[in-house]
Amino acid sequence: MRNTLPLLQAGRRFPAIERQRFETLQMNLGYLCNLSCIHCHVNAGPKRKELMDEATMHLALAVASKHNVATLDLTGGSPEMNPGFRRLVTQAKASGLHVMDRLNPTIIEEPGYEWVANFLADHAVEAVASLPCYSEENVDEQRGNGVFESSIRALQKLNGLGYGKAGSGRVLNLVYNPNGDFLPPPQEKLEQDYRRLLGERFGIEFNALYALANMPIKRFGSWLLSKGRFDDYMQTLEDAHQDANVDNVMCRSLISVDYQGYLYDCDFNQMLGLPAGGRAKLHLRDLLVDDVPRPITVARHCFGCTAGQGSSCGGALL
Repeated sequence: MRNTLPLLQAGRRFPAIERQRFETLQMNLGYLCNLSCIHCHVNAGPKRKELMDEATMHLALAVASKHNVATLDLTGGSPEMNPGFRRLVTQAKASGLHVMDRLNPTIIEEPGYEWVANFLADHAVEAVASLPCYSEENVDEQRGNGVFESSIRALQKLNGLGYGKAGSGRVLNLVYNPNGDFLPPPQEKLEQDYRRLLGERFGIEFNALYALANMPIKRFGSWLLSKGRFDDYMQTLEDAHQDANVDNVMCRSLISVDYQGYLYDCDFNQMLGLPAGGRAKLHLRDLLVDDVPRPITVARHCFGCTAGQGSSCGGALL
């Protein structure tokens, strides 16, 4: 795996920014996943062993309580593959937290994980399901043969439990990623296409589509380097930068925590090993006695969040 960090710390500087508030605690429960996707910025896969333990999960809930955090944003890997996932969600919901689960929908069909869909529904967890295209060819190119069909069946099951249905209280949002080194198309138009094609072909309903740019780090960054496209992709991101997006980037209201409990300004910085606030490594324990750091560590990959319509964990910014 080729490291893109030295290239991201050189060249054009990203504007300096600070955290404005602490509303969301994004927890990476580990890098174990049932898929190994080309665009994955985590380099997750079936052979990864890193998993958050329950002591760290309890500490995260204590931090959320102390700082009046509103949302627990669970990611991975496949967060459901962490053995403590169900207990964490149950305790978080009992404490009044809004819980989001960033899942790849194929996990619902994975042997041993048949419980996932019903569990999410029973606890009214917001499902943020990755479906990088409405085209079977494009999805399987990114994620592997058969992934599209499995994802469709999983989304249909979630719909059957009320997800994506008006008035159900069970929110299903989909996530699009480009299948190459180009920016996402306009999110609003793309969402219309998703609704029409998934609805007509498969009867699938959902609440919103998030269009995310691919980040030039980890597996996707290494792919760019191997194809000799890294510099061109960075130029694409930098040329499309819009200052208006800087005010709305997710790191202004979020803290990311890795499976060991260390803090980062976002999940992308976590994968690059860039600690929160640019200081020595901070841990969840530090937030029990101190406030979150205001300065945000930036590098050239941050242009991936401000290029074009913008990109964040909640989709387009403009």
